[in-house]
Amino acid sequence: MQIIKTIDELRSWRKSVGKVAFVPTMGNLHAGHLALVREAKKHADTVVVSIFVNPLQFGQGEDFAAYPRTLQADAEKLEQAGVAVLFAPSDKELYPNTVQAFNVEPSALQNELEGKFRPGHFRGVATVVLKLFNIVEPQIACFGKKDFQQLVVIQQMVAELNVNIHIIPVDTGRAEDGLALSSRNGYLTDNERQQAPQLYAVLCHMKNELQKGRRDFSVLENQATETLNNQGWQTDYVEIRRRADLSHARPDDTQLIILAAAKLGKPRLIDNLEVDL
Repeated sequence: MQIIKTIDELRSWRKSVGKVAFVPTMGNLHAGHLALVREAKKHADTVVVSIFVNPLQFGQGEDFAAYPRTLQADAEKLEQAGVAVLFAPSDKELYPNTVQAFNVEPSALQNELEGKFRPGHFRGVATVVLKLFNIVEPQIACFGKKDFQQLVVIQQMVAELNVNIHIIPVDTGRAEDGLALSSRNGYLTDNERQQAPQLYAVLCHMKNELQKGRRDFSVLENQATETLNNQGWQTDYVEIRRRADLSHARPDDTQLIILAAAKLGKPRLIDNLEVDL
């Protein structure tokens, strides 16, 4: 596996390579990331993974400086997984002017759900992903469903800006107790880690209620929020949305998704669950 740190070197390498599948990450890799790599390998012999902790998507008071940077360990995992190239640019390499003057402005969805609590987050995500797409020039890119709103924003960007890349969604990786795999799980204390699967359990209960025929969405959302808060969580949102575009769900919709975000102690966890009716 090659480790490439500059755009010029990556573009030089890219000239002699055919079909490429791409997995953009911020590093501190876990089994969920490696599942993205395995999916990418199904679609192309050559897989490129990027590791870049993107300052544009971190808001005020968020953990940019403290975000785990484990490049050596990540590189070992990617080499074992059969990745062809690890692209690991510096901040200066991707943002040579320090301030990014031109940004990708997502739809109004950027201000809902996660965006309501993290202003500017999806602008930062969309901007860096488009920059990486322009550098790597993949035919295929894999994104995890755990960050479902991010996935939808990227799908919308690719469609509306005519980016010739096929986006492949990959199912959320979970621990045996149901907790969605995330780099932020490392911030949980032992007691919090034992409690963390409660978030997924609440989503599963909501899914069962929907499949039984309930359509009182706001009541279900409020009940779930109350349950989590009574268990010691600080809930930002629990919402039932239409899966295709994350618009507000209607009683006759058949493909739904439940999305949630809540703090357990200091860590803030997100999760979602798809529902077919």
